[in-house]
Amino acid sequence: MSFTDAEKTDIRRYCGYPVYGNTPSPFFWARYTIQYGNLEFKMNNLSPAEEAVVRTIYLAQLGTLEAAVPGTGANLDTAEAAVWTWNRNEMRDRAALLDLWRRRLCAFLGTEPGPGLGDEGGLRVVV
Repeated sequence: MSFTDAEKTDIRRYCGYPVYGNTPSPFFWARYTIQYGNLEFKMNNLSPAEEAVVRTIYLAQLGTLEAAVPGTGANLDTAEAAVWTWNRNEMRDRAALLDLWRRRLCAFLGTEPGPGLGDEGGLRVVV
């Protein structure tokens, strides 16, 4: 069974690649990089067992981790309450954990992280 469009969109996002869009555009540089093409090829040609790993391990985990990051904003106004103490680094720690899992997905797919994964990603544009 192939990935759905929604799953492919999530995979691209988690791997740090920008939106794909519906129609090719000569101004959309990322769509024509070797790394982006490699990711698209992998998504369209994984074995059923490999797809199952991406769905059940990576997409499920990444969805949970991604949803937890914005939730840390609810505690930004309280540093300490009774026995509860605020973790000043919670948002950073959760974002780092999310990025770690995003990079693991890239490694499993055998593709380099896209520009959305920051300085440690492998894709660079030099003008």
